[in-house]
Amino acid sequence: MDYQKTKCRGKGTEALKKNDLYTAKIEGLNNLGFGIAKVEGQVVFVSGAADGDEVQMRIILVRKNYAVAKIERLLSPSPFRLESPFCQAKACGGCAYSAITYEREKKWKEEAVRYAFIKAGLPDAQITPLLSTGKTTHYRNKAQFAVAPDKNGEVAIGFFAPKSHRLVSAVDCPLQDESFSPILRTLLDFCHTYHIRPYEEESHTGLLRHIYLRASVKKEVLLTLVIKERALPYAKELEALLKKKHPEVVGLYLNINKERTNVICSDEYRLLYGSPFLEDTLAGVKLSLSPASFYQVNHDAAEILYAEAKRLAALRGDESLLDLYAGVGSIGLSMADSVRELVGVEIVASAVERAKENAKKNGIAHASFFCADAGCACSLLDAVKKEKGEAYAPDIVLLDPPRKGCSAELLSYLAKDLVPPKIVYISCNPDTLARDCAYLTQNGYSLSPVTPVDLFPRTGHVESVVCLKRRLDNELRKRMN
Repeated sequence: MDYQKTKCRGKGTEALKKNDLYTAKIEGLNNLGFGIAKVEGQVVFVSGAADGDEVQMRIILVRKNYAVAKIERLLSPSPFRLESPFCQAKACGGCAYSAITYEREKKWKEEAVRYAFIKAGLPDAQITPLLSTGKTTHYRNKAQFAVAPDKNGEVAIGFFAPKSHRLVSAVDCPLQDESFSPILRTLLDFCHTYHIRPYEEESHTGLLRHIYLRASVKKEVLLTLVIKERALPYAKELEALLKKKHPEVVGLYLNINKERTNVICSDEYRLLYGSPFLEDTLAGVKLSLSPASFYQVNHDAAEILYAEAKRLAALRGDESLLDLYAGVGSIGLSMADSVRELVGVEIVASAVERAKENAKKNGIAHASFFCADAGCACSLLDAVKKEKGEAYAPDIVLLDPPRKGCSAELLSYLAKDLVPPKIVYISCNPDTLARDCAYLTQNGYSLSPVTPVDLFPRTGHVESVVCLKRRLDNELRKRMN
């Protein structure tokens, strides 16, 4: 298996024409789940393919450096192809690896991480076998469903097809928590009964834009309706309906989003009834979550990830742990029993307050959380040292940044000013993880084996965790002097 095949480009696609038919062998897959074929020396991405398939395909899009095709006829199926489709609503594009077996998917994800480090100039990085719960359905505890008009102008619920605003109905998405589908059907009935209008993007009219659900391990649900106006008609009737049919819904929010935007939620939430928070437990830590809280969508796989991060940290009990991008504190608090002090930094003020409450809820008195931008070294330095003193120097820094990775400013600050003995880095993007690890290894750190963890089965995403340790070799000593 060679992941590099999925990234190659042809010299030009002038010879390929839309609607032309070709026969080809699928050589590999990319992280969007497209098969990779070569036609007349050109790269063609084939939707719904499995590596090893021999197909007759029709060209549907031609670009300068590649073309896209769909399968017209499967001539010889790959040994890795599933006998039946994973999802009937595959047109939404969420399940990138829906055509292949899960064992094959895991291998491709390992290769994706390995190739990211090769591209970043770290070909000797060790990539361990991917860790997984083995569960590939109903693992998502959070879902944000789009709402749009169907052909009759009634409310339809689902996801937008890739690179489009065409809604694909997906009330029964196999990735989502099993409690979500019945709630969605009740909401559809409510909208039809009371003539609640779906939001229409082009005209910026209608009311209901999105439906946002979050579930706990106890199968309690926090429900948020994203609407364009300040009030929901027949809100009391909806409350009575939900209480009767879905007692698992412990709280109902409105999110008021009046803007003409693709952003799902605004900053304005109104609690209509019930609890303002969802109570959950992750890695032994009790947590209170609001709709806006960042939280891992795959609870059981997150426990594997957190345990691996803690193992790599090799905590002794006397260290100070600095948790950057702390969110509501879940991962830092999961390590709090093995450190002397925990300091968390998070840019979202409401998340900082939740983290403080979560520390209190768990009786963790040696944790403190500050509101600052972890990506801005000056902001980070001012916030932490103001509270902890000028001499503050953490033994371990924990990083869990967004997909774009760490800023160049933060990496420079860590490697040249703060200089922690260990950095444990969790990432949902192998490319930015590898890029940042390349910088840190060039500036005084050595790399542990990289562990991929599958938090997002059947999709093209993969989480990874690695530990970087400060080294003092002769070359580095010269540079520091």
